Amino acid sequence: MDNAEYQREALNQAAFEMLNLCTSQLEKAIEAFVSHDSDLSEEVIHRENRVNAMDIKIEKDCEKFLALFTPVAIDLRFIMAILKINSELERIGDHAFNIASYVVEEDNPIPSGLLEAVEFEKMFNTTKTMMENITVAFDETDVKIARKVFKKDKILDKINIRSFKVLDAEIQKDPTIVKEALFLFSVIKKMERVGDLIKNIGEEIIF
Repeated sequence: MDNAEYQREALNQAAFEMLNLCTSQLEKAIEAFVSHDSDLSEEVIHRENRVNAMDIKIEKDCEKFLALFTPVAIDLRFIMAILKINSELERIGDHAFNIASYVVEEDNPIPSGLLEAVEFEKMFNTTKTMMENITVAFDETDVKIARKVFKKDKILDKINIRSFKVLDAEIQKDPTIVKEALFLFSVIKKMERVGDLIKNIGEEIIF
């Protein structure tokens, strides 16, 4: 294995580790949000520094690869894909951090009735499956599995679109839940954006 090939493999492995880290961050953040677990939220917030450090390292290693080997064709496409995927993962990490921060800042948990009304569990499970799909697709360079996230992203879009009307109706029934409803709506929006970011990663794997 020559040096360029070795560095390329190291970059691929680093991106895979970043993918696993951000997946863990997202799942823990949402679990903390649902259960209002401040300890788990603090763990997510604390690990955000690791996400940022990995993001910077991968970006710098990509720049070094470009400078040292002046890649063309497949190698150039690979480096550009890693940079794009890394950027999308860092943004997923940011959303996880922000979701976890809500739990620390807000004293009251989200009422279970609100979570059920907006199909939050379905949204959470769909997002988890999308992250699982993209992890396998990245690891095995499997475009068929990568394509699965596009259909699942539409599920997130539908839940996001209807959530405003659902929450508005719930607030009309009980005006005391306004603050919790707004927090929930914000998290739903973030999860919808996470779906878009996962879809972007899927596109990078395919193309």
